[in-house]
Amino acid sequence: MVDLVIRESLCEYLDNKYDKIRIIDELVIGKARADIVAVTDMLTGYEIKGDTDSYTRLPEQIKEYDRYFQQNYLVVGKSHSKSAPAHIPPYWGLLCVSETEDDLPVELLQAPAKNPKFSMRKQISLLWRRELVSILVANKLPKCSGKSKAFIRRYLLENVPAENLQLQICEELFEREWTD
Repeated sequence: MVDLVIRESLCEYLDNKYDKIRIIDELVIGKARADIVAVTDMLTGYEIKGDTDSYTRLPEQIKEYDRYFQQNYLVVGKSHSKSAPAHIPPYWGLLCVSETEDDLPVELLQAPAKNPKFSMRKQISLLWRRELVSILVANKLPKCSGKSKAFIRRYLLENVPAENLQLQICEELFEREWTD
């Protein structure tokens, strides 16, 4: 099964699973690119490995996904379903897309746990300046005019409770005008 077919099935699965979701395709995170990112009340990363893909780059991809997302999944075709668990940390989830006569069902092979390596500092770096300012305003904080994005990110991390900031990051990414 090829990446595109897995991707389409995954997106349909996610649309059906969540009432409110924003699916981001090919998001640059550090030195990697996340295949799919689901924005709900948290950010979840999905790395796709088609039947002809290898695991060569996966260790480096895992490091980057772990820095940016609260949960992560490896999504594979049937040919990788047996070997995939050995290539991911125990806190990653594993989904398998397989072809049946009428459908392309997505099967949960391993549920994810809380990502112990997640960094709010890395996640907030995904936001644009106007999104950071929007969070400042929502929290009745000074707009930090003339300050760098790095300063504003630090200021938010120090002055907004993590649970609130997490939801606000998700809301900003959910509302962002994404272009092709």
